[in-house]
Amino acid sequence: MTTTTLLTRIALADALAAEDHAEDGGFLDPLDRITCPVHRRWLHQCCHSDLHVGRVSGHRWCRPCGRALEVAVDEVLRTVTLHCPKCGRGARTRADAQLVAACEASLVASARSARRAA
Repeated sequence: MTTTTLLTRIALADALAAEDHAEDGGFLDPLDRITCPVHRRWLHQCCHSDLHVGRVSGHRWCRPCGRALEVAVDEVLRTVTLHCPKCGRGARTRADAQLVAACEASLVASARSARRAA
């Protein structure tokens, strides 16, 4: 493992620990995290997982079609988009906007930690 990779993983581990602590203390809403406590990764790296679909809250969910929204993450432009594979609907709900914002913040934090490690 290269030093850069090791330092990037340390930054992720620190971010995970900080968010775990803040969430446990009631200072961070679990849906505002930029790391994933289940996958132990930056959120943008695993937001495509079915575990990140919330039918009740509307996260990554197209209610008219009853389907999970697909996620496209562009790590170069640091953008995240959602769309329904059936009707093409994009991110329209507050829940979708919250997920996109958290993923974009995750992209920035990940890139920042990689730059520091280089």
